Amino acid sequence: MTAAVLQQRASAFLDLCKPRVVALIVFTAMVGMALSTPGVVPLAPFFWGSLGIALAAASAAALNHVIDRRVDARMTRTRHRPLPTGTLNERQAVGFALLLALASMLILTVLVNPLTAVLTFFSLIGYAVVYTVWLKRATSQNIVIGGAAGAAPPVLGWTAITGEVHAYALILFLIIFAWTPPHFWALAIYRRDDYAGVGLPMLPVTHGVEFTRWQILFYTIVLVMVTLLPYLTGMSGLIYLAGTSVLNIGFLGYAIALVTNRGDRLAMDMFNYSVLYLMALFAILLVDHYLKL
Repeated sequence: MTAAVLQQRASAFLDLCKPRVVALIVFTAMVGMALSTPGVVPLAPFFWGSLGIALAAASAAALNHVIDRRVDARMTRTRHRPLPTGTLNERQAVGFALLLALASMLILTVLVNPLTAVLTFFSLIGYAVVYTVWLKRATSQNIVIGGAAGAAPPVLGWTAITGEVHAYALILFLIIFAWTPPHFWALAIYRRDDYAGVGLPMLPVTHGVEFTRWQILFYTIVLVMVTLLPYLTGMSGLIYLAGTSVLNIGFLGYAIALVTNRGDRLAMDMFNYSVLYLMALFAILLVDHYLKL
């Protein structure tokens, strides 16, 4: 096997992991770790917890590629993934996913704590099996119900350090849970023809774009209210309140504009903003934690 082929194969395995999604997952988990303790985060559980959560997220992503391979081959957005193009076969992808899952569980159980391992395992199953196999194909509320798996990382990070599920960790869970529908439905509006073509019951396909726009606005309002909880409960201070208020004005502005604007490009702009929004919000949580006013 030549160096070029090896490089192509390695790149394909990396693509299976959805590295940008995993990076966001690990970042929110790390913030959960930092917020769980008033001082410096213990290095060992921070490192091994981050690695274990990353491997589990990558495993879930790889399994998602396997389960959705036929659908991916028919969609413009995903037809260039490793399985539809034949760069990797199903056996390679499944073996890779299981290896990552096994490594994750061993690391979290032995080097972190059993609670984090159990919660991470259920999150992996929730995304790779419950959402991808069933919910995604069963109901237009798939992303609302399935969003629980994607909202788990801050809780996993918190338990990696403390060994317990704290109410503050659940607030972080709620923020991502409320953020997920407007984030994903904005993309679904833009890609609705793709989803309709493969028969996936995404909200813009089953209920129309107009209804989806109003649902995005509704969930954005819910998100704005949920993001006040860290300040109202004393978890975070004025730095967080000020920074999140600016972010929420932008998010709400997009949601309102989406109701009145019929162009699909705005939906994609909102999707891109929502990714930056979540990263910035958790970064502000981190700054506020160490520089609380």
